[in-house]
Amino acid sequence: MFERLQEIEERYDRIGEDINKPDIISDQANWQKLMKEHSMLGPIVEKYRDYKRASESYEESREMLNEGLDEDMRVLVREELKESQENMEAFGEQLKILLLPKDPNDDKNVIVEIRGGAGGDEAALFASDLYRMYSRFADRNRWKTEILSLNENDLGGIKEISFMITGKGAFSRLKYESGVHRVQRVPATETQGRIHTSTVTVAVLPEAEEVDVELNMQDVRIDVFRSSGNGGQSVNTTDSAIRVTHAPSGIVISCQDEKSQLKNKEKALKILRARLYDLELEKRAKEERDARRSQVGSGDRSEKIRTYNFPQSRVTDHRINKTIHRLDAFLDGDLEEMTETLITTDQAEKLKAQE
Repeated sequence: MFERLQEIEERYDRIGEDINKPDIISDQANWQKLMKEHSMLGPIVEKYRDYKRASESYEESREMLNEGLDEDMRVLVREELKESQENMEAFGEQLKILLLPKDPNDDKNVIVEIRGGAGGDEAALFASDLYRMYSRFADRNRWKTEILSLNENDLGGIKEISFMITGKGAFSRLKYESGVHRVQRVPATETQGRIHTSTVTVAVLPEAEEVDVELNMQDVRIDVFRSSGNGGQSVNTTDSAIRVTHAPSGIVISCQDEKSQLKNKEKALKILRARLYDLELEKRAKEERDARRSQVGSGDRSEKIRTYNFPQSRVTDHRINKTIHRLDAFLDGDLEEMTETLITTDQAEKLKAQE
């Protein structure tokens, strides 16, 4: 591990020199690539240097103990020795995590798709709650949210919604949300006060660049139709709605939220690229069975991952057996505690798989 860390530090220093050279700066594409690599290696190098400083302090303290010190000084040196050893162990564990293979999609923006499942109108209302939850989580992280496509019901619930969250590291923190979310509560429309169980499916897709997906437009059929449902004054007045059908995969996407036909087409193709990219990622994950086992929630989209119980004000993530008794705060976007636990559990499983 330490040979690899030494190589990384040397590479980091070389890049640091190169990015200040005029000939490198003039080649913007190469310069940006080097800047990105330098930024990625920075946290590893910083932690490695912390480890080396702790190691040097440890060796100095050991040498001092062999010298003729009085008892008071020996007590102080032993304390420094113990502290340095603890720091070395802590930094060593942190370096193991930093050296884990990085998900190439972690820094990407995400497209989140939420669909009401079992439960009819109540499922649609909870889908609306989840959209607000993720929007508030995005706000807390200073990420931008943009609706790509929306299909509501008459009660203000959401049958289906696709939206983009733009911000550094969005996928790394939201990728664990894919799966079936179950809600247990008394519906607002229920007069008998009975608790109903409904489900909503969430899919979190990394945004796919054109270089990630080779999309042959000859495989795509684009139909234009008149908008319907909620949508403002443009509804039923212009043929601005777009339906995109990808023949090889059978994926169909409709967008009608923009007045502009061109904008609806751009949004539909953005969703299509993300779905095709996600299909390719799923295919790779199935082929890499061992790696798949080491990922939290990397199972089927039909996997029930979380339950939101309103009568007991609790949310439980079934993959990590963690329960939080602050449901209101959670639905207001306070996902940090759950997200951190999911990340650390995933890292622990990956470290165990490498042993």
